[in-house]
Amino acid sequence: MVYAAAGIFVIWLLAVAGYQLALHLKLTAEKVRAYEESVDLARLRGADRARALQKLEAMLNGLTLEERRQVWGEVMARWFAAMTESEKGAFLEATMPTGFKQMLGAFEALPPERRQKTIENTLKNLRESQAQMQAGIPPKNALNKGTNQPVLTPELQDKITTIGLKSYYTQSSPETRAELAPVLEEMQSVMELNRKNNGQ
Repeated sequence: MVYAAAGIFVIWLLAVAGYQLALHLKLTAEKVRAYEESVDLARLRGADRARALQKLEAMLNGLTLEERRQVWGEVMARWFAAMTESEKGAFLEATMPTGFKQMLGAFEALPPERRQKTIENTLKNLRESQAQMQAGIPPKNALNKGTNQPVLTPELQDKITTIGLKSYYTQSSPETRAELAPVLEEMQSVMELNRKNNGQ
């Protein structure tokens, strides 16, 4: 009985220690902020710079969708300013698929009426952007909105669109693809109008 009690006690201690370790290792937005503030990317070169970027990519991919949104607005503008265009492209390729997969999962988890409301609001915003472009008013770009957001070139915006479409076709269910089809059609219409306006 003594051995059994000692065994149970050891198992209990290991469980508590494992739980504490998991809490310590769990990635949070605060940990990403702390890492970003501790590293001056502009001063790094070569392998050190690549390692710093890879670590941030891994940290972002370990966050929840809501935490990713917080970090993108609060932290990424500073890192993006220090990145080269090729680094930005590689960074987006490494982090965007996880974000789009999380967004699709969150969308599919919504009740049907909330999904419908989300689609209606998205279509409304896209149509407003299209009307502004037709009137010659530059629309507010969701990717570059606000002073805390990193400024993305048209090429990087196209890359994000491509990554998002790939995620849409490979990660979402047939029902989700059918529900979101009107949104994609409207996005295509807005993008075509934007190309025409830029070509004038």
